[in-house]
Amino acid sequence: MAVTNERVTQYAFLEVLYEDPYFPHHVLDKGRAVLLRLCERVEAERPADLAALYALTRAATDEFNRLEAEFEAAGSEIETVAREEISADFQFIAEAYGFPDADMETLVASRDW
Repeated sequence: MAVTNERVTQYAFLEVLYEDPYFPHHVLDKGRAVLLRLCERVEAERPADLAALYALTRAATDEFNRLEAEFEAAGSEIETVAREEISADFQFIAEAYGFPDADMETLVASRDW
């Protein structure tokens, strides 16, 4: 399923990280795919409330947790700049799909990065 939300299709996920050579593009591509899958799930499942949205973002955050080993294997890590950028992209997704009151920390509560 392709993402149809126009705000999302025009948004550059992980943009700041792609501009920094410290972050390997092949791993960032996987992170971007996680975020796009989250958007697809939000569009398909249409969460009725924040609790339902948080369940979806928890699954996507868990996928990012699994990417940490790939960052490390490539000589990188999900450090402060990456944490902020990834969290901001989760916040953008929440807002783009009608959840402006979503709490950024709750969106990525299951993170271990």
